[in-house]
Amino acid sequence: MPDILSPLVGTVLPLSAVPDRLFAQGAMGPGVAIDPPAEVVDAVAPLAGTLLQVFPHAFVVVADDGLAVLVHLGLDTVQLKGEGFTAFAAKGDRVEAGAPVIAFDVPAIRAAGLSSIVPVVVLERSADEIAVLSSEGAAILPGAPLLSI
Repeated sequence: MPDILSPLVGTVLPLSAVPDRLFAQGAMGPGVAIDPPAEVVDAVAPLAGTLLQVFPHAFVVVADDGLAVLVHLGLDTVQLKGEGFTAFAAKGDRVEAGAPVIAFDVPAIRAAGLSSIVPVVVLERSADEIAVLSSEGAAILPGAPLLSI
């Protein structure tokens, strides 16, 4: 299976550092989080596949083999009703790894008093099926290897 790539620039954090109980406990699935810089950043597809869901604040890419990855842009950002997000792709679109999906206005999210931390979660897999390829606290760029199945 191909590696899951980083969907954005930032600092790699363990899911346990996410200030949301469901993500932190791995209830949504295993993965990592990325703390983005205070600028507008593009969130890109972490693997090639089809966009199962595209919300202003999150998206799910499903690879041809069924592997699904959720990228959630900030926490509680659904409250913003799309403010601070610009979608470049839509549900059902086929994307290549690294293709821009959503622009994420990190300063606007933080100004609204919300966390801009981005959980990257492998859906319907257990923690023992994935390996984190980047060390905690490391700087990462979009498209860099992040997780391995």
